[in-house]
Amino acid sequence: MNLHEYQAKEILKKFGLPILNGRSYDKNLDSIDKDIGTLSGPPWVVKSQIHAGGRGAGYFKNSFNDKGGVQVIFDKEQVLAIASSMMGNTLVTKQTGEQGKTVNKIFIEEGCDIEREFYLSLLIDRNSSSVMMMISAAGGMDIEEVAASNPEKIINIHFEKNKNISLDQSLQTKLDINQSQFEELNSITNKLLLAFNSIDASTIEINPLVLNKLGNFVLLDAKISLDDNALFRHPELAELKDLTEEDPLELQAAEHDMNYVKLDGSIGCMVNGAGLAMATMDIIKQFGEEPANFLDLGGTANKDRVIMGFKTIQADPNVKSILINIFGGIIHCDMIANGIVDAVKELDFKLPLVIRFQGTNASEGRDVINNSSLGLISIDDFTEAAKKVVELAKK
Repeated sequence: MNLHEYQAKEILKKFGLPILNGRSYDKNLDSIDKDIGTLSGPPWVVKSQIHAGGRGAGYFKNSFNDKGGVQVIFDKEQVLAIASSMMGNTLVTKQTGEQGKTVNKIFIEEGCDIEREFYLSLLIDRNSSSVMMMISAAGGMDIEEVAASNPEKIINIHFEKNKNISLDQSLQTKLDINQSQFEELNSITNKLLLAFNSIDASTIEINPLVLNKLGNFVLLDAKISLDDNALFRHPELAELKDLTEEDPLELQAAEHDMNYVKLDGSIGCMVNGAGLAMATMDIIKQFGEEPANFLDLGGTANKDRVIMGFKTIQADPNVKSILINIFGGIIHCDMIANGIVDAVKELDFKLPLVIRFQGTNASEGRDVINNSSLGLISIDDFTEAAKKVVELAKK
C-alpha cells in the first residue's frame, strides 16, 4: 500500500526525523490563507499529492503555467491560486502515462534553502533477506537513471533487522560530508530503520535528502510503501489508504477476496493460484500477446466468485479473449465449470473463452463446458490453450 508524501512525513516525524512543517488539504482550500501564516516563508512549496514520481517535472492537462506538480511560491497571495489550479486538475508524469492522475490532495510546505541533494532509501533485498539502504550523492533525480549511467555513485549497505547500526566511516568520504554531518546521517539512518521495521514498510524512499545552508540534513521528500500482508497489525495505517488512487476494478475484486491487477494487454486471465497465474501470463507473452490482467480467484473460489471475476474482466474494454486456467484441488473443476456457464448466460458474455481444467473433477468440468452449447472452447494442454486464446485475440 502506497502512502502520499504528507502521510509519510507525518509518520516519519513521529520517529524524530527532520521534517519541514506543512499542511495537507483534501478538496477544501478555504483555510490556506490563514494557514500560511503558521508556516515559515517565503518561499512556500505547493505539492500535488498523487501516487507517482516525477511530479515536479510533470505537466497539467489543464495548463495554468509552465511549471509542474511541485511549485515554489514566493508571493503569499499566489499560494491559494496555485493550489486551486492544481486541485482537481490532471497531472501527467513519466510514471502516470499520458492519461495522468487527478490531483485530489494538496500539500503545502515550508521552503528550504538547499545546499546539496542526496538520495536515500530503505528496502527489502530479497537476495540477502535483509533490509538494504541505498544512498547516493546524486540526489534529486531518478535513481534508475543514476543506476544506469553511473552505478558507482550508488552505495548499498545491508542491515540486520532490529539492530542499531553504525555506518562505516568511509561513507563520510564517499559522500563528501563533514564529521558532524556524518554523525547526523548515522542518527537519521537508525531512526529510518526503526520506522521501517515498526510500520512493516517494504520501501522508504527519501529523494532528495538535502543539506540546507546551515549544514543540517532535511528529508525534503518522502515515499513509503507498506507491506499489504502486515496491515492487519496496523489498522491505523490501513485507514490511510487513498481509494481515489486505486483502480476501481482492483477495489471491486478485493471486496470479493480476489487478487486482481489490471495490465495493458488484450487477453484476460482467470486462474486459481498466484504461481499458475504468473505462468499463464508468461506463456501468453511467449506467444506474442500481452495479458490484460492478473486475476487469482484464490484457493477457495466458488461460483459467485467466478461470476464476479467475469464481471471484472468484462469491464476492461481492452480485453479481446479470455483464458481460464484452473487446477482443481480443494476446489472442484466441475463447480468452476458450472460457474463459468452461469456467468456467460447471466452476463450475456460474448468474448471468446478458452478453458483449461486439470486436477479434481477435471473430466466432469470439461463435460459441463462441452455440453453447454455456448461455444466455449475446452483444451487440456496448457500450450495449446495459450496458442488458441492468442489466435482468438487477433481475429
